[in-house]
Amino acid sequence: MTDGFSDLSLSQLRCFLAIVEPGSFAEAGRRLGLSPPAVSKTMARLEAAHGVKLLHRSTHAVSLTDEGRALVPSTRAAERALGEAVQVLDHAGTRIGGMVRLTAPVAFLRHCVMPLLPALRRASPDIHLDLRASNDLLDLAGHGIDMAIRTGGLDAVPGHVQQLWFSCPWVVCAAPSYLAGRSPPTAPDYLAEHELIGFRASEDGLVRAWHFRDPQTRERLRVVPDPVLVFDDGETGWRAVTDGLGIARAPLFLAAGALREGRVVELLRPWRDAEMPVSILRREAALTPPRVEHVIAFLRRHAPELAVDSPPVPAAAL
Repeated sequence: MTDGFSDLSLSQLRCFLAIVEPGSFAEAGRRLGLSPPAVSKTMARLEAAHGVKLLHRSTHAVSLTDEGRALVPSTRAAERALGEAVQVLDHAGTRIGGMVRLTAPVAFLRHCVMPLLPALRRASPDIHLDLRASNDLLDLAGHGIDMAIRTGGLDAVPGHVQQLWFSCPWVVCAAPSYLAGRSPPTAPDYLAEHELIGFRASEDGLVRAWHFRDPQTRERLRVVPDPVLVFDDGETGWRAVTDGLGIARAPLFLAAGALREGRVVELLRPWRDAEMPVSILRREAALTPPRVEHVIAFLRRHAPELAVDSPPVPAAAL
């Protein structure tokens, strides 16, 4: 005797039912695409494995034993359950609905994802979102996460698929209240005359350098600021800029709203460096659930609107 399903296969149960209905090994073979000897051997293995006789065999007929007759209802129930399982799988492979788990840095969730949620909910009410704010790149498989939003190059993340969402320049900004009565910098060399706000990278604890590109020579310039304020959180550091505490360099997605509203102005625009790619990262492309593909497609159709007609630097600062 066996201790469970180890010796019981679906092919054996299908073979048993195929014999029961017509009462013929030959007809069962035609239904299953097997030869009569193959059908007979399958049934013999099933009976031997469980130490029970299920069929009476004769030259001209096949009939059920009492044990075989008792097995029929549960075997048919198993066949129905298998059919339902197949339907569930087929439905899951086409249904646009269910939970999508997304992780992104705090600032991206607030400024890039949150503004899109009303439109996504209206367009796809059957999709539920689990949003996880983290400045660290989480293990997507280990945390059961479907997709991540990250910046920069991601070639060092194996086993993942990367799709560009949008590109974003870094901008140097200050509030009009800070610039009042001050001469704004016209080149990176003049930044040293101002109160600068820096950002400390969590990876190495160093203050991030500011990068520029000379508008004439196109040469790149790296400036390590000597800040009067240093933050390890972009949102908090940006608040210091809008409060008029100094000049900072920030990604445009963070500054766009304040630029449109005139709460800050952009400085050194001709010196902007190359744009920073913002990507959607997910695990291998094969068998991605339709709900995840749907959210990715929505995000790519609705990339953040970053076009800004920067207000002029206040005349009082000139």
